[in-house]
Amino acid sequence: MTNSTLLSMAIPPGPVLEEVAARFALLADPTRLHLLGLVLERGECNVGELAEAAGISVANASQHLRRLAAGGILGRRRAGAHVRYRVADQTVEDICDIVCDSVRDRARVLGGAGLTAGASILGEEV
Repeated sequence: MTNSTLLSMAIPPGPVLEEVAARFALLADPTRLHLLGLVLERGECNVGELAEAAGISVANASQHLRRLAAGGILGRRRAGAHVRYRVADQTVEDICDIVCDSVRDRARVLGGAGLTAGASILGEEV
């Protein structure tokens, strides 16, 4: 990394730092990551579709999806009796790709240490 890259990555203290921390906290939950991965993969979906695909209850999926929407990661719209979710912040896919690639690389270096067999990130085998 160059010095200019390092400088551009600096996050000023205060409200911006707090918002960055909140964004990472939203993405720190495995269930939310799985739901986000499903929306990234499938496009706009309703809660029932996502709950079924994730193997969780509709109530649990709804709670996690509401948090992702409140954090600006997902957008939602009402379609009749259903609420449909879509990715609202397109940068989140790049962030997930960077982190997943890093975890895969680290797993290869460590020979899979720390990862269980069949472990997945955003629905992808590691």
